[in-house]
Amino acid sequence: MKQSLNRRELLKRAALSSMALAAGPVAAQTEQAGRQGGFPGNGNIKHSVAQWTYGFLSLEELCQVVNEIGFSAIDLIGPEQWQILKDHNIDCSMCNGAEISLTEGWNRPEYHARLIQNYTSHIGLMAQAGYTNLICFSGNRDGMDDESGLQNCADGLKQIMALAERHNTVVHMELFNSKIDHPDYMCDSSQWGIALCERIGSPNFRLLYDIYHMQVQEGDVIRTIRDNHQWFGHYHTAGVPGRNEIDDTQELYYPAIMKAILATGFDGFVAQEFIPRREGPGGVRSNDARIASLAQAVAICDI
Repeated sequence: MKQSLNRRELLKRAALSSMALAAGPVAAQTEQAGRQGGFPGNGNIKHSVAQWTYGFLSLEELCQVVNEIGFSAIDLIGPEQWQILKDHNIDCSMCNGAEISLTEGWNRPEYHARLIQNYTSHIGLMAQAGYTNLICFSGNRDGMDDESGLQNCADGLKQIMALAERHNTVVHMELFNSKIDHPDYMCDSSQWGIALCERIGSPNFRLLYDIYHMQVQEGDVIRTIRDNHQWFGHYHTAGVPGRNEIDDTQELYYPAIMKAILATGFDGFVAQEFIPRREGPGGVRSNDARIASLAQAVAICDI
């Protein structure tokens, strides 16, 4: 109990300290969050955070932080930890654990039997838990041409779509950049991903549009969202360059991106997936400063 109270107090201090890090109207929002012990929110964006980027906290602690800021979802949690989320009244906005790896994916027929078994099991577990979104990956090219990879992914994924449709599960393939972070990854272009969606032809297969990755790979983020939003079922954020905080230290202006997403009628989740590197007083990286970054990011995206 003592640890829980300490973590709540840490979050309140972190939210207050983020006032000095925020700019313009975001500062007022973050100040209010600090005073009230929770971010007020406009209710237009469903906020989430990717667990792995806040790995310096236990999942229990991250749930407490999320509740204190004032949103209610965490991305990329597998079945073994779902009960922790439920205990804290937190949604799993994107489930994982069915994949083999980021590099070994649906573009290789030799993995299809294992992947079909994994995803079939996961879809059943998600139906019992009441979750909707499940991540998947194309895998690396390893010399494979794009057309062969496209057809291989479609052939494999089609075999789980009927089950996904029955259980209201939406399978999302994530778009990565292959320039910097994931060399040789096949699903590294929004157009390749859209072609896969069209080939599969199911409303239960969509793309996870990672704003950071697609800015690095191809740019033109807002136009891409406006023109192709029907294929995007989930969004991730991070700053460019560096994949760090989404404030004015980087080139993407997230309020405008969020407005573009909202204008499409999107009602899914936007998950913060930046790696917090902000330093606290004296230039020392601290948990307080990194939690403040999350409070600030939610405020920036809450249009």
